[in-house]
Amino acid sequence: MFHQIWAALLYLYGVILNPIYQCPEHSQLTTLGVDGKEFPEVHLGQWYFIAGAAPTKEELATFDPVDNIVFNMAAGSAPMQLNLRATIRTKDGLCVPRKWIYHLTEGSTDLRTEGRPDMKTELFSSSCPGGIMLNETGQGYQRFLLYNRSPHPPEKCVEEFKSLTSCLDSKAFLPTPRNQEACELPSN
Repeated sequence: MFHQIWAALLYLYGVILNPIYQCPEHSQLTTLGVDGKEFPEVHLGQWYFIAGAAPTKEELATFDPVDNIVFNMAAGSAPMQLNLRATIRTKDGLCVPRKWIYHLTEGSTDLRTEGRPDMKTELFSSSCPGGIMLNETGQGYQRFLLYNRSPHPPEKCVEEFKSLTSCLDSKAFLPTPRNQEACELPSN
């Protein structure tokens, strides 16, 4: 008798809470309009790194010393090329400049990082205004990264990102503190 009552309570609990805490469908991850020919201008310009999520903490370890990162995406000199410049403000106040070149993959939404053939980057829309989400995969890691046009998007955006990536098997979550002023981006 006790087991039947317990089973009924668990069933009701699931019926009530499942619609509230249901994970979104994978189809809600909308790949952004990279058509393999050119990168849409709407995605160019300045972006702030807000948070990362991954199956393990080790996959996010590269971001542990980071306070904030500001990026600038620009069209490259070749039609299927994208230049990315960044400055990383470390927690101890240093500014570290970085540069990458992405190549659009013809007939695909994937971006490939020059010099890192094992790395694949996919861009996804974000429900957050001014937001974009990346899924980076490489040799031995996968991580989701949240970027925004604002260095301090609404907290709801960060919570939605955390919830979505949790549903996608990301157990580790790392928001950047963004306590210090962002470093200036280096010119070309």
